[in-house]
Amino acid sequence: MSGIGTEYVWVIVVLFAAAAQTVRNTAQRSLTAQVGTMPATLVRFLYGLPFAAVYLLALYGFGDQPRALPQFSAVYLGWIAMGAAFQVAATAALLMAMKERNFAVAVTLSKTEVLQVALFAAMFLHELPTRWALLAMVLATIGVLMLSLPPRGQIFTLSAWASKSSMYGLICGACFALATIGFRGGAVEIARLGVDSPWLSGAWGVLIAQSMQSLVLGVWIAKTHEQGLRPIFKAWRISLLAGSMGAAASLAWFTAYAMQGAAAVRTLGMVEVVFSYLVSRRVFSEQLSLTEKLGMALMMLGLVLICLQL
Repeated sequence: MSGIGTEYVWVIVVLFAAAAQTVRNTAQRSLTAQVGTMPATLVRFLYGLPFAAVYLLALYGFGDQPRALPQFSAVYLGWIAMGAAFQVAATAALLMAMKERNFAVAVTLSKTEVLQVALFAAMFLHELPTRWALLAMVLATIGVLMLSLPPRGQIFTLSAWASKSSMYGLICGACFALATIGFRGGAVEIARLGVDSPWLSGAWGVLIAQSMQSLVLGVWIAKTHEQGLRPIFKAWRISLLAGSMGAAASLAWFTAYAMQGAAAVRTLGMVEVVFSYLVSRRVFSEQLSLTEKLGMALMMLGLVLICLQL
């Protein structure tokens, strides 16, 4: 796809990715209590692999894609490996933050991912945001910070913001940002190699990245956990839901990276916070505070701006 069509399609793709990721997160939260955090993390990759493979085969079987396999370069595989590794590292940083007292602060600081994506995209991919795009990123980030702020008693505590937890939060955001840069870099490289379909680019990226992640995490869990991989196979029903939704979200994210710059994609992707927040409020019938309403409004303004100025 090219031209003005792509400019609109990427927005729909990102909205779908955010919605699918919300469902995946919900499934993983319930799965974590059954099998543990790292095995639940593995599920999104391992159980997602068959869906990614079927999607790729469908593109070749029913689409108008050339039957020849792409010529993957070492640069392309390096970008994908970078993204896959930092994605796992981000999860590890978040897990370490969970062990700390001020986890809420860590989560808040991890939300600076979008601004870090803009910084790393400028450094590694030479993708410079426009002034309006930068304004949109700042507004959306302030909005999500207002939604994520810890209890008032922690906000004004210096020890909360200068702690291991805050460090883990910033590292988590940085690792997620670098993972985004790796996947975007892979999309740019594979386009240079002749794969000009964003759908095909996304499918190959997910299949390769999740294969790497499944292998490394699977071996590590098998060696370090007493029951190995047995718990995730016993909980196969909910694992299938988490894996399928995880694959759908990843395929959409990777496709969006092939259509649009990393910073714009991740900024619009913050709509996932709105989805999760609204679902939570709907389930528990809770009212939004004034701060939360202002945060939601700022987020939506930033998301609208990032769409309009591209």
